[in-house]
Amino acid sequence: MSTDTNATAATTVRQSIVVDAPVERAFDVFTNRFGDFKPREHNLLGGVEIAETVFEPRVGGYLYDRGADGSECRFARVLAYEPPHRVVMSWDISPSWRLESDPARASEWEVRFVAETPERTRVELEHRHLDRHGEGWENVRDGVAGGQGWPLYLRRYTERLAEQG
Repeated sequence: MSTDTNATAATTVRQSIVVDAPVERAFDVFTNRFGDFKPREHNLLGGVEIAETVFEPRVGGYLYDRGADGSECRFARVLAYEPPHRVVMSWDISPSWRLESDPARASEWEVRFVAETPERTRVELEHRHLDRHGEGWENVRDGVAGGQGWPLYLRRYTERLAEQG
């Protein structure tokens, strides 16, 4: 796995990795198996254990955690869904790491899947418009760019792909 990280103009975070998987599989695992690599401790359900993370594969769908008690935490909206090459999601989490209900105060993240060979895919993640979060938006930038943010998710995603061979 190779990793490239770049925080530009402070309002965009970019990550890029290359995985040993065909583009279709890389896309499928990232979207449909997001809960397999999302850390369970990244939980906004208010003390309720996560039973599953659900990705609704359509524009207008959601990415959400379902609690063991049946409660739901919708932390992202699907803005574009173009398998197996691209997905764009909102980031409905505020600088205080609580749900953000105002779509105008949400950033967005795009993941592109580019086939380098039939068995290798470059995964490019761009989390942009971080300044839309308003005061304290730098906390979101630092969180998603830091060791518990996108680098952790992409490392765990790569591990999940390798495990599934």
